[in-house]
Amino acid sequence: MTYEQKQFDIADVLNAICDKLIHRHPHIYGDTKVENEEDVKKNWEQLKLKEGKKSVLQGVPNSLPAMVKANRIQEKVKGVGFDWDNQDQVWDKVQEELGELQDEVKKGTSQEDLEAEFGDVLFSMINYARFIGVNPEDALEKTNRKFIKRFQYLESKAKENNQQLSEMTLAEMDVYWEEAKKL
Repeated sequence: MTYEQKQFDIADVLNAICDKLIHRHPHIYGDTKVENEEDVKKNWEQLKLKEGKKSVLQGVPNSLPAMVKANRIQEKVKGVGFDWDNQDQVWDKVQEELGELQDEVKKGTSQEDLEAEFGDVLFSMINYARFIGVNPEDALEKTNRKFIKRFQYLESKAKENNQQLSEMTLAEMDVYWEEAKKL
């Protein structure tokens, strides 16, 4: 069906979009009462499932970077009530996953199993970040920039003192690292 075949026109498209917006926003256009943004998101996810979506997670693009995707997955499932009650429970999960990872490292398990456990740690940390109101992508980028700045300070101090990093001990490098942290 195309416009050239006179099957629909721009008014049909706009009306369909308006109908969809009205249907998905009953708190604005209907008599649904919501207390907060969380209630709006829960309604949104439930409406989309009623429209024929097979999974709440169907709308999460596969092409997203893993950290962004994990955050989006967790937001989506929260919208249908699959979530922890409080941040202490999430932190306990982080600790549990760290313990499982450490157990696998000690056992000398396969790379595949280590990756699975490490992934569980990251996923639970991203969930904890969501609970405490931290954007994990932003937090990691800030840490990357901080690390780069400190490492470049270490490099410049070594050069100033005619030292090669590859010939320095970790203890010698750590002196400059600690200086950089104080700046």
